[in-house]
Amino acid sequence: MEDFEGSSHRGQYHGNYADERIWDGARTSVDEWTVNETEDLECAMAMSLSEHDQKGKNGIEEDEHVSKAQFLEDEQFAKALQEIFPLEEDEQLAKALHESLLESPLQYGICAGCNTEISRENILHHMDAIWHAECFRCHACNLPIQDHEFSKSGKHCYHKSCRKKWHPPICDVCKNFIPTNSAGLFECRERPFWKQQFCPSHEHDRTPQCCSCERMETRDKKYLLLDDGRKLCLECLDSAVMDTTECQPLYIEIQNFFEGLHMKVEQKIPMFLVERQALNVAMDGENNGHHHMPETRGLCMSEEQTVTTISKRPTRADNQFIDMKTERHSLIRRCEVTAILVLYGLPRLLTGSILAHEMMHAWLRLKGYPNLSPKVEEGICQVLAHMWMESEILSASGSDVASSSSSSSPSSSSSSKKGKRSEFEKKLGEFFKHQIEIDPSPIYGDGFREGNEAVLKYDLKTTLKHIQMTKNFPG
Repeated sequence: MEDFEGSSHRGQYHGNYADERIWDGARTSVDEWTVNETEDLECAMAMSLSEHDQKGKNGIEEDEHVSKAQFLEDEQFAKALQEIFPLEEDEQLAKALHESLLESPLQYGICAGCNTEISRENILHHMDAIWHAECFRCHACNLPIQDHEFSKSGKHCYHKSCRKKWHPPICDVCKNFIPTNSAGLFECRERPFWKQQFCPSHEHDRTPQCCSCERMETRDKKYLLLDDGRKLCLECLDSAVMDTTECQPLYIEIQNFFEGLHMKVEQKIPMFLVERQALNVAMDGENNGHHHMPETRGLCMSEEQTVTTISKRPTRADNQFIDMKTERHSLIRRCEVTAILVLYGLPRLLTGSILAHEMMHAWLRLKGYPNLSPKVEEGICQVLAHMWMESEILSASGSDVASSSSSSSPSSSSSSKKGKRSEFEKKLGEFFKHQIEIDPSPIYGDGFREGNEAVLKYDLKTTLKHIQMTKNFPG
C-alpha cells in the first residue's frame, strides 16, 4: 500500500498574465484629440521638466511631505499616459487567447475511468493517467476521491479513511484482496519463511509451486516446466543441477565431507541424476522396506535394476525444457549398495543435502548397521544432511566458526561449482536447513530432532556407536 499526495488539477484554465489590462469601454483614437488637448499635455510636460530642472539647480532638499506629493503627481502622470496609448500587441493576443479558451474548452485526452473525451476544465492527473473529477473513485466506497491525499493498492485507489476501515490483505499470487470466509474473517494461506500469503483457493485451483523453494507461482512471474511435470522458479534455476555429469563435482565434495568426519566410504558407488518417474520406478523395485517421503528426491539402492538416467541437460525453450538426453544403466550388485539416485533440476544446495542424506544410508549399510527403525535411520541421515548444509552456510558467510551441531565436522571443502553465491541462494540454504529442523513428520522430523540433540550432547562418533549397539539414539 502506498500513500500519495495527488496533484488535484481540476483543469480550469488559469491565465496568469502579470499585468493584464482588459478595456471595457471604447478606445479614443489619438487622431480624434483636439489641438487644445494636445497643447495642454505638452504644456504640462514642459512645466514638470522645468520644475525638476529648477530644483536640481538650486540644490534644495525636499522634506518628506514634498516627496510624497511629487510621487502622487508622477503616478497620476503615468496613468494619464496609459489612457493615451493603446495596448501592446502581446497583451491583445493574450486577451484573445483567454477569451477563446473560455468560449470553447480544449479537448485534452481520454478519461481512464469512463474512456470518454476529457477537457482541461474538468481534469485530474493521477496514477499516470487523466480522469474526470467524478470518475476518480474509491475502490471501497465507490465515491469520488476529492481529498488531496489518497491511498493506492495495486491498480486501485482509496480514500485514506476507507483504506484504514477496510484493510484486507493482498494475495501475493493473484494480487487481489484475500476474501473473507463464511464468518466474515480474512482467511489466508502462507509460506512463512518467504512471507508469502495467498488466497485459500490457490491450494486447490492448480496454482503451481516451485519444486525446490515451495513458493507459489504468481500471476506476473511464470515458473519453468520440467520434463517430468515439476515447476521450477527462475531463482532456483540459477543454481540448478541438471544432469549426471554436472553433478559429479558435488558428489566428490560430499565424499570428501564424509572423509573429513572419519566416515570414508571405500566402495565406489555410482551416482545418477534421474527424472521423477524413473526415481519412482526404482523405489518400487527396492525390497528393503525403507520409509520414504511423499515426494521422494533421492534413493540409496541395494537391488540390481536398470535405471534411466539423465546424460545431458535439457534445453530451455520459453517456459519449459525440451530435448533432454537420457540413457539406461544396468546396476550390478557388488556390495550392499548398487547406486545413489537423485532427482534432477534441483538447486545445488538442495542436491548436496540429498546426496549427504543418501550417502549416510550407504555408510550405515556398508558399516554394519542393519535393521534400524525408520525413525533412527532417517533421523541420523537427516542429521548428516543438516550438518553439510550448515557447513555450506558458514562457508558462504565467510565464517570460520565450526557448526554447533557438528563439532567434529570438517570445514566445507571448496567446490568447482560454488563460486560467489547470490543473496537468494544464501537465503535458499537457510530455507532448506529450516525445513529439516521444522519437519513435522514423526520419522524424518522427530528422528532428526532426537538425533541432532544426541550429537550436540555426546558428539557424532559416540552417537553412532550407541546406535550400532542399541539401535537407538542415546538418551
